[in-house]
Amino acid sequence: MTDTLDTPPKTLEDGNEDAPAYPIKRGCPYQMPPGYEQLREKGPISRVTLWNGRVVWLVTGNELGRKLFPDARLSSDVLDPNFPLLAPRIEAQRQQAAAPPLVGVDDPVHARQRRMVLPSFGVRQINALRPVIQRYADELLDTMLAKEPGTTVDLLTEYALPMPSAVICELLGVPYEDHRYFDERSRHVLSSSGPEQAAQAQQAFTEILAYLDDLISRKQAEPGDTLLDELIARQMEEGKVDRQELAMLATVLLVSGHETTSNMIALSTMALLAHPEQLEALRADESLMPRAVDELMRYASIGDMLMRVAKEPIEIEGHLIKAGDGVILSTMLMNRDPESFGRPDDLDIFRPAGRHVGFGYGIHQCIGQNLARAEMEIALTTLFRRVPTLRLAVPADQVPVNAPFVLQGVSELPVTW
Repeated sequence: MTDTLDTPPKTLEDGNEDAPAYPIKRGCPYQMPPGYEQLREKGPISRVTLWNGRVVWLVTGNELGRKLFPDARLSSDVLDPNFPLLAPRIEAQRQQAAAPPLVGVDDPVHARQRRMVLPSFGVRQINALRPVIQRYADELLDTMLAKEPGTTVDLLTEYALPMPSAVICELLGVPYEDHRYFDERSRHVLSSSGPEQAAQAQQAFTEILAYLDDLISRKQAEPGDTLLDELIARQMEEGKVDRQELAMLATVLLVSGHETTSNMIALSTMALLAHPEQLEALRADESLMPRAVDELMRYASIGDMLMRVAKEPIEIEGHLIKAGDGVILSTMLMNRDPESFGRPDDLDIFRPAGRHVGFGYGIHQCIGQNLARAEMEIALTTLFRRVPTLRLAVPADQVPVNAPFVLQGVSELPVTW
C-alpha cells in the first residue's frame, strides 16, 4: 500500500486552492455530473471541498480505490469527529446515541453484525424469494396497466418503489400494510439535503426506529418465521445483541433494502429507454438481463460517495493521507475509469462482468446485493415484456433529479405507453 517516493508526499495543506466544491448535482441521473471529467483527469486521487469548507481526499481511480476500500487504516466510524459529512442532515443523524449498524462501524463490531444477517441474503435464500418478487411485480403492473393507454403515471411510486419495499417487508417480517409509512420516511433519511431538512431526516429515522422497536415487542409475544423473528430468537434472547442494536440493525436493512433498489429500477428504465438498441437486444434475449443489471450498476453508480476517515497515515500515489483526514471514494468515477474499462461512458449490456464497485468493495460490500440483483432482473424483465410501448411522458431533461447526497436518483419518473 505504501509507495516509495523520491519527493515528499503532498498533504491536504498543499494546493488547497485546487479543491472544487463537492458533491456535484447530476444533470442526467445516470450520467457523470459536470465537473467529473476534470476530476477524472486529475485522478486517481485529488482534493475537494465539502459544504462546511472542509477539504478532503477524493479517490477516483479504480485500482487505487480497490486498494483503499479494504485498508483497515480507513474507518467507517461515523461517530469519529473527523468523519467527513456530505450534508447538514448527516450531521444531525450523527447525533444518534449509536452508530448505524453495518454501514457506520468497523470490525470487529461490523463483522459480528454482518454474520448475524448474511445467511438470509445468500444466493439460495434469494432464489427462493424470486416467485414472491415476481408476484409483486405482476400485481403492481396489473394495477398500472388497468389505466387507459396514454395515461401518465409515476413509475417510481407505482412500481419501482413499492416492489422492493414489499419484498424487504416480507423478508424482515414487517406488515406490508405499513410499507407506505416507511417509503416516505426512508426517502427523508437517504435523499433529503439542505440544513432545513436535517431535523426532518433525524425525525424520520427516529420514527422508523420506534416502529421497529415496537414490532420487536409484538414479535416476542407472537413469534413468526421471518428474519426479524430469527434475530430475536437467536441473537437478542441469547444475549448476543441488545434490543437497541437489533432495532437499529432492522432499521438499516429496511431503509437501505428498498430505497437503493427502487432508485436503480427507475434509473435503469430511463437509461434503457435512452438506448433503444440495447433495450431491443434485451427484449430479444432475456437471458442477457443478469449481465445488463451488472452493467447498469456500473453505469449508474447510485451510491456514488462512500466516506471514510483515516485512522493512521497512508502514503499512496505521491500523497500523504494523514490520520484524521477525510476520504471519499467515488464509485462513479471508479466505475468510469478508462484505465479499467473500455469506453467507460458507454452503456454496453454485452460488457464482460468486470471490476466495477457499484455494490461497494471490501468488507462493507453491499450485504443485499443478491437481493438487489434479483429484484432488478425481475422488475426490468417484467416491465419491458409487459409494456412494450413504454416511454417517458416528459423530455428526459425534465425528470427531476435528487440532490447528490448518499443516493443518486429521481424524485419521480413520469411514463406512459
